[in-house]
Amino acid sequence: MRISRKKRPDKPIIPHFNTNERIVATEVRVLDVEGNNVGVMPITQALSLAREQEMDLVEINPKGAPPVCKIVDFRHFKYQKEKEARKQKANAHESEVKGIRLSIRIGDHDMGVRLTQAEGFLNRGDKVKPVIILKGRENAKSSLAFEMFKKFHNLLLEKMPIRYEQEPTRQANQITAIIAKK
Repeated sequence: MRISRKKRPDKPIIPHFNTNERIVATEVRVLDVEGNNVGVMPITQALSLAREQEMDLVEINPKGAPPVCKIVDFRHFKYQKEKEARKQKANAHESEVKGIRLSIRIGDHDMGVRLTQAEGFLNRGDKVKPVIILKGRENAKSSLAFEMFKKFHNLLLEKMPIRYEQEPTRQANQITAIIAKK
């Protein structure tokens, strides 16, 4: 039998704004369409002023003393706020931690490839986590792995300013660090 999965409603992009009769304050500070301060007045007078202009009274800052309301067309106001929120969301880049596998016996060309990968990740705003996995007898030679980290760090430092967000540390058979752009 199929399990019913109900789609949860999406979170609203913008916060809820009280409009017109839903505003509970008795006195409000009113701003006109251009954003100029009209003054502090009773809610009934502010509502009648908004109706005269065939607009809505929207509560912008309910926590103010007195609450701040603006006379605008609510549909246009809501559209503009959603547009700004979408634009902000599109421009936001969440940085990820990208892993790069190295080895004690890595060749020069392979090291160059890993460096260009790391450089690309760092330029994009991500962090880089180089990992060296020690296998077999390599576990006894962890000092070589730390030297490889120094080499990788110095070569990357020649290309761009970077810093260790987490110094190279050994955990069981792995040696890891986290590198970020300055």
